[in-house]
Amino acid sequence: MLILLPPSEGKADAGTGRRWAPDRLSLPELNPARERVLNALVTLSAGPDEEAARAALGLSEGQRGELRRNARLREAATAPAERLYTGVLYEALDLASLPATAQRAARRSILISSGLWGAVRLADRIPPYRCPIGARLPDVGALSTYWRRELTPAVDNAAGRGPVLDLRSGAYAATWTPRGELAERTVTVRVLHEREVDGVPVRSVVSHFNKATKGRLVRDLLVAGARPRTAAELVGTLRELKHTVEEQATAPGRARQVDLVVTEL
Repeated sequence: MLILLPPSEGKADAGTGRRWAPDRLSLPELNPARERVLNALVTLSAGPDEEAARAALGLSEGQRGELRRNARLREAATAPAERLYTGVLYEALDLASLPATAQRAARRSILISSGLWGAVRLADRIPPYRCPIGARLPDVGALSTYWRRELTPAVDNAAGRGPVLDLRSGAYAATWTPRGELAERTVTVRVLHEREVDGVPVRSVVSHFNKATKGRLVRDLLVAGARPRTAAELVGTLRELKHTVEEQATAPGRARQVDLVVTEL
């Protein structure tokens, strides 16, 4: 099973180990594409037009330090992605507290989207950075469009023959779209919050807090040692783990869409 996660805006302040080495990252076929984005990001961040750089990266005036950090990415210390990303989803996943077997399964199965790196695995060592997928970089253009061209062969290959649990959202989800038979092995998840209003059940799409729900969902699968062989088995496993899952009708050749209904966030 391949599990696709978004990155987090929240990151560790600094790395603790050796400098970034492209030949040590997973999915090495992405290295030429990574190098191009890295060059563009470093050049933009170190350039004389700070206002343009902040605008391209969605930074406020008080976030100038992010530009300085980006400008030094090639010399910066690194940390494993599992410790670098500190946002809500990763806090709920809480990898460090998982049993050793579950941690190993996580490092094998999880692939994290990234505006800078395209995709990385949990054990990949990368420096702290600021490069949202919505950025537009010189000589690269819109990152969502750029990675859509580059990621497909690598992620298709990483998917292998098993099911794919796609928990990405927004522009990150647009960087890879499964096709044909692979799409039918892919399960996407929407989190719905159900509550009573005047005695009537009402559901709403969860935005920020859906990340914590998805983190807990992945944690449950890892702790259970789940090894589904098909998308149908994956959905069945989620139900066995006491998650309320409702499948939506999808056309042939499209990813299976499920709603994960929660009453608490």
